[in-house]
Amino acid sequence: MDNNVIKKVIDFLQLFMPQTLAKRIISMVLIAAGIPNNQVTELTGYCDRSVRTVKKAIESGETSGLFHVGGGGGRSKLADVEKEILEEISRNDYHSYQQIADMAHEKFKIKVSLYSVRRLLKKESSPISVGIGYRV
Repeated sequence: MDNNVIKKVIDFLQLFMPQTLAKRIISMVLIAAGIPNNQVTELTGYCDRSVRTVKKAIESGETSGLFHVGGGGGRSKLADVEKEILEEISRNDYHSYQQIADMAHEKFKIKVSLYSVRRLLKKESSPISVGIGYRV
């Protein structure tokens, strides 16, 4: 197997999905083709444990969960721009959580749920949150 080809395919798939999912899909293909686990790990950069998990899922026929990528439990992107969002809210007239979420997406390029907006305003004890309701 040519490692460069595999890496290029993973890079291509990353245009459409997260890197983890791209590596998982390529791993699935390689496992289905009978490539040994250590070579799958070497070719994809996916860890040994993950390769074993994928192989076990394929063998048991439980592959639907393999296409889900979790949030990773990392720090929220919202945390990086909370102060700027609050400043923007205080400067302009927003009437709903949806308007605030849309503003965050437009200005800061992050997707924020209505619940996250509400939690941010509540956390900051913002007088702005009084009177803003869930209007979708």
